[in-house]
Amino acid sequence: MLSGLFILPGLAFAKAGPGLLGSYIIAGLLAMMGMLSQAELSSAMPRSGGAYFFVSRSLGPAVGTVYGLITWLSLCLKSAMELLAIAVFSESFFTTNPHLLAVLLCLAFLSLNLIGIKEAGRIQSILVAVIITAIIYYVVTGISFVSVIHFEPFLPMGLKGMLSAAGFIFVSFGGLLKIASIAEEVDRPGKVIPKGMIISLFITSLVYLSVIFVTTGVLSPGILRGSLTPVSTGAEAFMGEHGNAIFSLIAILAILSAANAGIMASSRYPLALSRDGLFPELFGKINKRFNTPHVSVLVTGSLVIVSLFMQLEIVVKAASSVLILTYIFSCISTMVMRESRVQNYQPEFMSPLYPWLQILGTIGLTLLLLEMGKVSLLTTLILSIIGTIFYVYRKDIGKKREFALMHLIERITARELTSYSLEEELKEIIIERDEIFTDQFDEIIKKCVVLDLDKSMTKEEFFGLMAREMSKRMVIDAGYLQELLIKREAEGSTVLSPYLAVPHIIIEGEKKLDILVARSRQGIVFSQDTQAVHAVFVLIGTKDMRHMHLCSLAAIAQVVQDPNFETRWMEARSIDAIKDVILLTKRRRSCTFP
Repeated sequence: MLSGLFILPGLAFAKAGPGLLGSYIIAGLLAMMGMLSQAELSSAMPRSGGAYFFVSRSLGPAVGTVYGLITWLSLCLKSAMELLAIAVFSESFFTTNPHLLAVLLCLAFLSLNLIGIKEAGRIQSILVAVIITAIIYYVVTGISFVSVIHFEPFLPMGLKGMLSAAGFIFVSFGGLLKIASIAEEVDRPGKVIPKGMIISLFITSLVYLSVIFVTTGVLSPGILRGSLTPVSTGAEAFMGEHGNAIFSLIAILAILSAANAGIMASSRYPLALSRDGLFPELFGKINKRFNTPHVSVLVTGSLVIVSLFMQLEIVVKAASSVLILTYIFSCISTMVMRESRVQNYQPEFMSPLYPWLQILGTIGLTLLLLEMGKVSLLTTLILSIIGTIFYVYRKDIGKKREFALMHLIERITARELTSYSLEEELKEIIIERDEIFTDQFDEIIKKCVVLDLDKSMTKEEFFGLMAREMSKRMVIDAGYLQELLIKREAEGSTVLSPYLAVPHIIIEGEKKLDILVARSRQGIVFSQDTQAVHAVFVLIGTKDMRHMHLCSLAAIAQVVQDPNFETRWMEARSIDAIKDVILLTKRRRSCTFP
């Protein structure tokens, strides 16, 4: 995320003057609104392709394909911009053909990313540590040389200039997008990705404002305006020529780091599109040795090399425009996912101030996009048209998937539009994200009888209904089962809370254990002294299954202690959804048959 700091401030200063500080504040606040939405979506759906996956699963494959394709292209453009910028700083050390140097660097990073994320990530961490240390030294040393006169007038181009510059430098916050795109390859993504995004935004915003303040304060407007090496030139103002050389080297390291991360992140978009059948299967191939999408990486690298020969300002504006669009879609997707009430949408991080943060973010980011001018809007439109054409060509080949917007429309119109496929896909993601393995209790629940009752009834009516269902499965007389249940209830109520009852009985025989689950919307009345319960787990087993019987009771206790249990239980729309409330609960899984 720090590469733009060494390239863009001079160009942005020409648009806003000293008010550039305000531009970074505006961009940072708007990025925060989009980032918090992305953090929530990432914690719920940690998949390669990042925001493409979120958008396609919330707004549909048409919007997702257009979005995924233009984001892929914009990240390629951003990586090309960063590689070209290295040539500017390398002139402090040697003279070379900038395009040749950029191509060679691109090939080097392609090789690194073909080896794998962990290997590339180690080098990334070292580079970032060196860069942050150097920036801290720059700010601490340079702040005493700041001249207030350089901040006057603060808004020579007015508020419009400040907003225009905010849109122009928005690409500096593109690193957050890269974090989400590799979520599938991160351990414990539900917690690590949101934490990484929030910490990254806080640190980089602080760094941006500190460096821009010092750079603006030590350089006269005439020198800073339009400069392609603003920080290096700023270092020269209070450290001399060696300061320029040192920070040119630091800039090269920062840009190398960003370009490496850009190729790493952008290559995951065609991988995600391929998985959905919207790109050829070839893009989805994973290298068996390094576990990396080698075809996707190679094609992405080829696009970056082609992009090296485009005009720099167009590249920056196109990348910023698509990035702004990314955060707009993230805000909208979060609202759609929440309002659709898809049961298995279970983010580990919840965006605060919902929905006001998303509404304000959508409006603010849209206004910022409009302020960027005709070139940016035209570039975004052209990329969108290309994406639309690509989707129309591939839609009949791609996989048919449900998306949350269908569930939202279904909820509003009360029409049956969906099956359970989106829930199933999200279920698999949760199992993988939370590393859930199934124990014997889960296996019983998968096969158990579930009664979804719409009307209120007494315990006698319920026991009669339950006995008829279970007598067929356990080959036991229904009247006998009902008698045992009534007798057990007379010994002591099995109502454990105002919401839950767990009747359990012992039967004759060997190695028999089964569970019946019931959800009653109107409630089952067990006694006049207690409230009607809405969740009932009936356990029936032989004496030799006592261990499994007790283990199942413990598992049920953990399930119902989930703070979201009652809400999800009542909102579950099918038998499978009721089972998922149980199967996807985080609990200690240790139930095994003796």
